[in-house]
Amino acid sequence: MRKYSLDEIPQLFNILKGDMSFVGPRPALYNQDDLIELRTKKGIHKIITGLTGWAQINGRDDLPIPVKVDFDDYYLKHRSFLFDLKIIFLTIVKSIRREGVSH
Repeated sequence: MRKYSLDEIPQLFNILKGDMSFVGPRPALYNQDDLIELRTKKGIHKIITGLTGWAQINGRDDLPIPVKVDFDDYYLKHRSFLFDLKIIFLTIVKSIRREGVSH
């Protein structure tokens, strides 16, 4: 399941409830204080988290926290419907290719 990110499917319920979006910064884990702090400093915490995001398709598990935050900040400043469509398309491609998955 993890190999193709199928474990993300339950998050679709969170999207239907309005707690998440299809595209946005990925939710931080409870113990990722450094990620939460950097996102808060840049105002990224104000946008709803997503099933996939710009940082997700640009490195996923391979990115250090500050680089993830830079990608999230870029998304915050450039988000649009077309940008979201691009991210969704690239997510599908990268999931099929299993790019950036370290486990």
